[in-house]
Amino acid sequence: MTSSATATAIRDDLATQIPTFCEGMLHFGDLAPEHAEHGREPAIAEGEHAIRDIDAAAVYQTRLVADALRYTTLQLCASKESGHPGGFASAADAMAALIMLGHTNLVTEVGHHAPGFYSTMFLDGSLSAMGIETMHHLQARFRERDGLLGHLSGAIPGLLAPAGPLGQGQHFAMAGAYLHPGTLFPCTIGDGGLGEPYILSAMKHFHTSFPEVTNFLPVLVWNGFSQEHHSMVSLMDNAQMTAYWQAHDFQRVILIDAKDFDDAGQDGPYVDSTLFSDGARNAFTRAVLEGMREAAESALGGTLTAVIVKQLKGAGVHASGAKSHNLYPGDTPKKASIAAALERRALAPAAWELVRANLGRAGGGPAGETVVTERERALPDIGRLPTQDYAVGDKAVPATAMAEMVAVLGERDPSFLVTNADGNEASNMKVINERLRIRHPTEDWVYNQSPSGQVYEPLNEDACAGLAAGLALFGGRSLWLSYESFAINGWPIVQTVGQAMAELRRRTPAVVSMFTAGALEQGRNGWTHQRPEIENYIGGQMRNGNVYLLYPADANMMQAAYGWAVEQHNKCISIVASKSALPVYSTPEQAWEAIDEGATILYQTPADQTGPQARRVVFAVTGDMVLLPVFEARDRLEAAGHAVRIVAIANPRRLYRPGDVAWRHSAEADGRFMDDGRFAELFDGDALIGVSGGGTVALEPVLLRSKAAARDLFGWQRGETTASPAEIMAFNGITADSLAERATALLGDGKN
Repeated sequence: MTSSATATAIRDDLATQIPTFCEGMLHFGDLAPEHAEHGREPAIAEGEHAIRDIDAAAVYQTRLVADALRYTTLQLCASKESGHPGGFASAADAMAALIMLGHTNLVTEVGHHAPGFYSTMFLDGSLSAMGIETMHHLQARFRERDGLLGHLSGAIPGLLAPAGPLGQGQHFAMAGAYLHPGTLFPCTIGDGGLGEPYILSAMKHFHTSFPEVTNFLPVLVWNGFSQEHHSMVSLMDNAQMTAYWQAHDFQRVILIDAKDFDDAGQDGPYVDSTLFSDGARNAFTRAVLEGMREAAESALGGTLTAVIVKQLKGAGVHASGAKSHNLYPGDTPKKASIAAALERRALAPAAWELVRANLGRAGGGPAGETVVTERERALPDIGRLPTQDYAVGDKAVPATAMAEMVAVLGERDPSFLVTNADGNEASNMKVINERLRIRHPTEDWVYNQSPSGQVYEPLNEDACAGLAAGLALFGGRSLWLSYESFAINGWPIVQTVGQAMAELRRRTPAVVSMFTAGALEQGRNGWTHQRPEIENYIGGQMRNGNVYLLYPADANMMQAAYGWAVEQHNKCISIVASKSALPVYSTPEQAWEAIDEGATILYQTPADQTGPQARRVVFAVTGDMVLLPVFEARDRLEAAGHAVRIVAIANPRRLYRPGDVAWRHSAEADGRFMDDGRFAELFDGDALIGVSGGGTVALEPVLLRSKAAARDLFGWQRGETTASPAEIMAFNGITADSLAERATALLGDGKN
């Protein structure tokens, strides 16, 4: 047989051995000499969840898993000439060890590790639920619509939570640990993101509040680099890094430094373990396994624990340092550096089979079938929350009316948490603190503090929003309360979770937030407390399909809003209301109708009070306090012989046209929109004026659908220090006189 024929025969023979899931892999290597002894059977035995011992076979097979993850991640990114392989490459040994030890409820703070996490889910078989069975399929669906988006999504089988902006992953780990005692939630953290010290302070506050919840395990991937440069903590030495974590309450800090095992003479404090000799690689891998096992036992045993794996960024792939971070056009699998890296990491077909067997058994089966977020979490029945019926014409505080309901919910659901940074008492919601207590190690009834309280107050909106959103995503009830002016500091993670909820394959409670102390109530504090532009930010997301911005007009409607919100699933719901005593305009029945339908008529001039030729102005209003000048304008207009209708827009998402909103793409899809007939009953008139005490984006659906030829818009312009809400409204041009004058002008000439 010629050499050419022999080569062809070898290739054909190899092809018959290649596992089906490997179809599309470009390179295969030879079996290592130790495979005959240590690769005979999967280290995770059939029916087992993890390796039993850290023996030579477990070490060898953990190395295989790490190399398999590196190979798959690099070829996957190169297939699209984009994506981020470098950071995950330095985490591959840590990930492999955790999985082989059976800990598969994995989250991350690093969205750039997405291709590595997708590779993990592919190799354990989880992605078969998406029809991804082979490497060909994996590449075809990577960074494509209806596939594997560029940064992590909790909608991908086996992945517990999204990851995009840095500094968020620890919230998901802590939420999971809180809701699922006895289960370990490792969270990988990059040292690029650790440049934001907030990550550690968030965990420190959580530990102070919940010292018994230690079953989350931060794993610092300390590789020396960020996205485009050295990380801000790259000059710290091991003792300094350990002390840094200890200063944030971590009683056990386990640091595995690849440099301690280097026998390849690499320069610098950060080295690549894949360049070691086999003996040194085995020693490093064993150290990672032993460190992870010790850390897991410590964390599950009640000790706040962290693991630090120190290894050069890009270990085992095409480049090192920040140069390994992401690929650019032209970085194909055929590029010399990438092809060489793939060849170095390539496994033999039998080794791939071994990796698939171990990963498919770890944790009790593919992550897509076994992690906690792959099933709906059972919730205690809270029944119908009690409400108080306020009479029209009375005065009541909307925030206080809701607070009573929150307190009852917490009493009926012991896992329910309220998160707040600026004080419930300051928002006229003191009853929440009195009944549920502020979570604090110092018990003090004067300040409503208790070590078992259900009100979490880290004085940081990101921490408040993060834990509340994480709890909702992981299947728990929660509520984030904030001053509207500070909400922007925490909103991005709520936005991230809200989008994730739209994609989930399971039901989970809506993430609910309520913002008090709107700009109109903050005159004396000045513009630092007057930032209602957050309403525009949230309002702009209503077209997403599962985002709702609620504007209850009074205390009755506030109760309806919260009662509706806690019954919803897979939605992102924000309520904006005042903490001041305000008139009640709606009956309880009207209030529920307004939230359910989108809007309700609070007032219209009786037909017998105007002549047949009277022209009608419609005020479409979002908010509660801003109704005061609107009702004053009504009096002026009626005195001039005009008819007036005042409509409270309580749930503007309902007022869009179905085609305006991407609701069909949402889990628990909500396709309810107000029909044209009902819309005309509410908003048809000779002139339409939209009024908001804050952002005006929520009025968009009314302006889109209104047939009024004459219309205008009044809303927030900018903040200022004032002595009263009336003065700040006047500063922004929202007065009874200006509203009445504009309405008269519109009715007079019929022009915009």
